[in-house]
Amino acid sequence: MTTDDDNRPERQRVTLTGISSRAWEHPADRGALTALRELRGFDDVVRAIFGMWNERGFRLSYLAGAIRVDHRQYPRVYQRFTEAARTLDVPEPPELYVHQSPIIQGQAIGMDRPFISISTAAVEKLDDDELRTLLGREIGHVRSGHAVYQTILTLLTRWVTNVSWIPVGAIALRAVIVAMYEWWRKAELSADRAGLLAAQDQGASIRLFMKMAGGGDLSQIDTAAFLEQAAEYEGGGDLRDSLHKLGMTAFNSEPFPVARAAELRRWVDSGDYARIVGGDYPRRDDDRDASVTADVKAAAASYGETFRTSPDPLVSLLRRAGGGAADLAGSAARGARDRVNGRGNSQN
Repeated sequence: MTTDDDNRPERQRVTLTGISSRAWEHPADRGALTALRELRGFDDVVRAIFGMWNERGFRLSYLAGAIRVDHRQYPRVYQRFTEAARTLDVPEPPELYVHQSPIIQGQAIGMDRPFISISTAAVEKLDDDELRTLLGREIGHVRSGHAVYQTILTLLTRWVTNVSWIPVGAIALRAVIVAMYEWWRKAELSADRAGLLAAQDQGASIRLFMKMAGGGDLSQIDTAAFLEQAAEYEGGGDLRDSLHKLGMTAFNSEPFPVARAAELRRWVDSGDYARIVGGDYPRRDDDRDASVTADVKAAAASYGETFRTSPDPLVSLLRRAGGGAADLAGSAARGARDRVNGRGNSQN
């Protein structure tokens, strides 16, 4: 297959030696996962899944129905995969498969021995840099431990109509699924950052989102217009649009491509990407000393920053309501203080 970048000079990428997955994990990803683990009934669900699910059988289904990638099968994909793994300093990358699908996608699957699968559409429609980005995303999922929970979510949503074997009630199970969806949307933002770090090509990340949204032909798609869509989606419309977005995302495991592009751009603009590529990042050797409390605080700060800066009409209304309440409380406090001072002056 001839790719768009066959004639481009090879981009020099910095090997991120010893990098910890904490470097790319979105604070809300870690915070949502912490909240998920604390959710009542979640431990029961996890134990039931581990007891009932046969990972070996799932892997065999890919061995029988997909193509395992190596230097002989899909050698181009294998080369991009090894490059992404090398950049993220993963000496033993997981198994990789290509499965038949017309949709550009990748997934990390499994519990004890996670593996990765990407679609034939990704192989056919992505150039080398975009493919490296997609593969880096999935390596990031595996390194962050996402594959376990993604597999649980996949099984739960597949079996949600026949879950009598899970030792929690239907309402509790639905709460677990909703919480898992919320976490997975944040986990996808982490993986987007890992993909960018693996390819170290910001343009390739945006093109990947564009192709996910509109197919493989970018000759009729404009990057600036695509990012304008993201701004309109995030802040356009009125309260009705905000409510529609809540309904669209509640049971959707992935953020929409335009929203992901905007979020990744914000991360780059924050300077974190350049700092990591420059060598300033947490190391795996220090993971054992990482503070869970700090993760929770970082997640709270992330949600707070989103609330303060979001252009969404509903969030803007809530901010105004909160500000109004604060102003009202402040006025009442000032009035009470003045009255007390007034009484004190009259008694002198």
